[in-house]
Amino acid sequence: MKNIRLIGIDWGEKRLGVALAESEVCLATPFMVAANLSELLHIITAEKIDLIVLGEPQKMRGKTNDINPQFKEFLRLLKTKTDLRIELIDERLSSKNVDALVGSKKTKAPRDAVAAMIILQSYLDQTYGRNL
Repeated sequence: MKNIRLIGIDWGEKRLGVALAESEVCLATPFMVAANLSELLHIITAEKIDLIVLGEPQKMRGKTNDINPQFKEFLRLLKTKTDLRIELIDERLSSKNVDALVGSKKTKAPRDAVAAMIILQSYLDQTYGRNL
């Protein structure tokens, strides 16, 4: 099976948490916090990414039609700027998991990268974990 390079993204209105992984290793690691889509696209190119895993904001009761319009616009723009496959994954509770790992909300920027790591690791576990 071909090794696939993945990027995990924790979308936020002010910044984008970024994590990286390879399918052979199946371990996501926090990478950085990107300021905007342009910076994210640079990372995707520089890191030779094959697949994008994007955390999708959802209400606690599940998917609804009132998803954040800014997220919808971000997803639309991302799709127009890259031809890579984009997998959406439920990101509910990722911030709670980050707090358990990182601690205080005062360290906001690193929290975003760790949230991206949790999103990407969840995808890796669901997709590749069964093959180990």
